[in-house]
Amino acid sequence: QVQLVESGGGLVQAGGSLRLSCAASGRTFSAYAMGWFRQAPGKAREFVAAITSSGGGTDYASFVKGRFTISRDNAKNTVYLQMNSLKPEDTAVYYCAARRSGISWSQYNYDYWGQGTQVTVSL
Repeated sequence: QVQLVESGGGLVQAGGSLRLSCAASGRTFSAYAMGWFRQAPGKAREFVAAITSSGGGTDYASFVKGRFTISRDNAKNTVYLQMNSLKPEDTAVYYCAARRSGISWSQYNYDYWGQGTQVTVSL
């Protein structure tokens, strides 16, 4: 299996930036597509961004496109989410997920999940 550990969350002011990291265990990390999801209080978990196993393809939710960038370093078994121009509505717990066989918008298609990291954006 794959174990995922997120880090980099915290408290920032609106307009600021954060870079989330997701470190994966195992030597087969490069075979997995990776995704970021988030869940705010009282709301359903939603798709944020995803990246193919090679890093050659990406996809983003419309509400973060142009502000967030997903990337990966397979040599370090790590996927990143660079978040710029943060808004209060970005406040949520952010989860890293791994899926074999490609990108998906659906949380139900991911096989492994991290514990989440809290991102709070103040006014």
